[in-house]
Amino acid sequence: MMSMSAVRPMPVTFPESPLPHLPVPAELRFDADHPFAACLFFPVDECECVDGDEPVSWWFGRDLLNEGRCAPAGDGDVRVCPGAEGEIRITLVGETGQAVVSAPAEAVTAFLADSFRLVPAGSESEHLDIDALLAQCLGAD
Repeated sequence: MMSMSAVRPMPVTFPESPLPHLPVPAELRFDADHPFAACLFFPVDECECVDGDEPVSWWFGRDLLNEGRCAPAGDGDVRVCPGAEGEIRITLVGETGQAVVSAPAEAVTAFLADSFRLVPAGSESEHLDIDALLAQCLGAD
């Protein structure tokens, strides 16, 4: 079965950083093989914003991103809430601290629309391959 995916490139900013208005390239990604998840991806080779050359990815619930567009959502490592006019704030908490990312609301909304066209809300479990998941968990080839 061919995997269906949606990718939405967008510039984001880090409003609590020393350079709050500097745009950094990022992408929101969705893969129908992981129907409950969304990924915020930073191609660090383009932005040179962290040490190393490995891209940075944060995975979180697609429903969290959707709910956070309108009202604060999340209480763990990822929190989402409306920001200033036209932006969505995504707070990422890791071992070394936290980062607040500001993403354009229009791009986030378009990404979610793309992902919900691929996997409508409520139908996520129909897109899970339980046999493949079990084989992966059990270490089968």
